[in-house]
Amino acid sequence: METADNCRRAAFEAVADVEPPRLHTLVESVLDEASMVPGVLALESAAAVTTEANANAAANANAKANAKTSASAASTNGQPPLEQSDASTVGADDFDGIVTHAAGVQLIYEGLRLTRALAHDEPWTDPIGGPETETDADTEADLEILAADILVARGFYLLSRTEAANTAVRTVQSFGRDQTRREDLLDEAADDGDADTDVDTDANPSANPNADDRVERAAELDANLERDVLELAVRTGAAAAGEAPPPRLLSVADDIATQVGTSFPPVEECFEGPDTPISDCSLEDHTTDRATSATDP
Repeated sequence: METADNCRRAAFEAVADVEPPRLHTLVESVLDEASMVPGVLALESAAAVTTEANANAAANANAKANAKTSASAASTNGQPPLEQSDASTVGADDFDGIVTHAAGVQLIYEGLRLTRALAHDEPWTDPIGGPETETDADTEADLEILAADILVARGFYLLSRTEAANTAVRTVQSFGRDQTRREDLLDEAADDGDADTDVDTDANPSANPNADDRVERAAELDANLERDVLELAVRTGAAAAGEAPPPRLLSVADDIATQVGTSFPPVEECFEGPDTPISDCSLEDHTTDRATSATDP
């Protein structure tokens, strides 16, 4: 998918100067394996908002031209003046800027996703093998932490002068709160004992429903990252087009978040199905019963 390729290239360019080489290779490997769903949603949102804005501008221009034609028909011997449209278009420079902003969203997500993975399975607490193996594992883990920090920082930099910058800050803050609360819930579940989200408590009376409930809530907190990042993508795309995010696009982000959980599928599964692409849909066709996000202003 060309849109995903454009976003990935922009993300690579943003981290091209990362050193040393081993760290640079790690950062690039994260991006190379990443699903570009957040970045593509930002681009699709920008395209959808721009299309709608252009259509509205053209309609307004035509209405004004028709009004002038009616008012001046007598003085022009019945010949209408040439029709002019003030509809805006996205030039090459504008497109490059939008792709850069989309890459910023992607970088922030990849950094937070890597941070979450490290927090869930801390490599320092379960060494395998002898001292040499343990040292290598610690070094790799340290590099992964640096990579996560770099990805988030570069993403912030790309969005720093956009209207979506505050949403990016709220996304990271929300992630930190969610992960802290997740750890608290898991600690409480461990204190309750015998927690297992895969256990049917009717079939296995030894399972503790209170503990299981806490584990399920912890999993829901994990999925907030994807939900918040998708909202960031919509707001970034809309801001790049100079508009507020339409409710329909925010609803689309909610729908995708509900479907994907804590792992984005390949872009094609989200954006190249039989349905009409996001950028070809009318922004008037939307529902407003979207879930409230922690990044809502």
